[in-house]
Amino acid sequence: MRALVIETPGDFSVRTVPDPAPGPGEVVVKVAAVGICGTDLHIVQGEFAPTPYPIIPGHEFTGEVVALGPGVSGVRTGQKVAVDPSLFCGACHYCAIGRGNLCENWGAIGDTVDGAMAEYVAVPAANCYPLPENVDLVHGTLIEPLSCAVHAFDKLPRDLGAHYLIYGAGTMGLMMLQLAVRAGAASVSVVDINEARLKVAEGLGADSVATSAEELNRPQGWEIVIDCTGAVPVIEDALRHIRRGGTFQQFGVAPSAATASFSPFRIYNDEITIVGSMAVVHSFGRAVELMAKGVLDADTMITHSFALDDFPAALETFTAGAGRKIQIRPAG
Repeated sequence: MRALVIETPGDFSVRTVPDPAPGPGEVVVKVAAVGICGTDLHIVQGEFAPTPYPIIPGHEFTGEVVALGPGVSGVRTGQKVAVDPSLFCGACHYCAIGRGNLCENWGAIGDTVDGAMAEYVAVPAANCYPLPENVDLVHGTLIEPLSCAVHAFDKLPRDLGAHYLIYGAGTMGLMMLQLAVRAGAASVSVVDINEARLKVAEGLGADSVATSAEELNRPQGWEIVIDCTGAVPVIEDALRHIRRGGTFQQFGVAPSAATASFSPFRIYNDEITIVGSMAVVHSFGRAVELMAKGVLDADTMITHSFALDDFPAALETFTAGAGRKIQIRPAG
């Protein structure tokens, strides 16, 4: 089969590799489409520590089951599936308490083992979720990032009528916006320096948009403030706009060595809650159901698709911020 192989950071090419064979409890999926994520960029650049090289990236994907390994039940050949890339060990402290995303032996398809930027990929059958009939294979690639957003909402307070402020109108910020609208927000405001992205946010239900929070003229602040950028100056600004008693969520991925300044006294005096949200846990199945329900405007979210050989162009489009969700379609 043909696959994108990252040999070492910065060195990648499309080449022929052996077809995967399903082991016990595994299936082989013929990949229909795979989304490009910031993690893929970090893997290309050598900035994602768990990654061994060489590796085939790609963890946001859908496809058709074409082969079953020994002992597989509940999945059949010909079935169209979305795949949860999470590979938790099931034996460590965090797995034992139901927090597999913090697994001490964490792994993921496309991040620590070969992934879906290939014609075929072998995956655990237990990680396959049948696609509802009204969700096509292309749109189904949004289920994995949506499951990350669903987990993020699990970490937020259940406050009907809260006012939300979201920093970043990229793919994840727009997903958080659409979930907040559905979750009973009194209002959702979005901040981004890219005005074209702000227009998209308005079209997806944002009550107000601006290139800075000061322009929104809400001196009392917002009950829920979410960073979807990972940029330290943005995080510091976001922390200044939480209403007393409110919650700040760090959802964007900052560099591991980054630090941000804030007022500890204000955290104490205003009873500010700060929460993080990392990856997927107990949320993939719900994301499948939400996709079937139409919680996301999938046509608006997916803007580009590229053939496997055009991965350099896809990566350039991604890093330029020229679109929203960008896909690779290995079959062309």
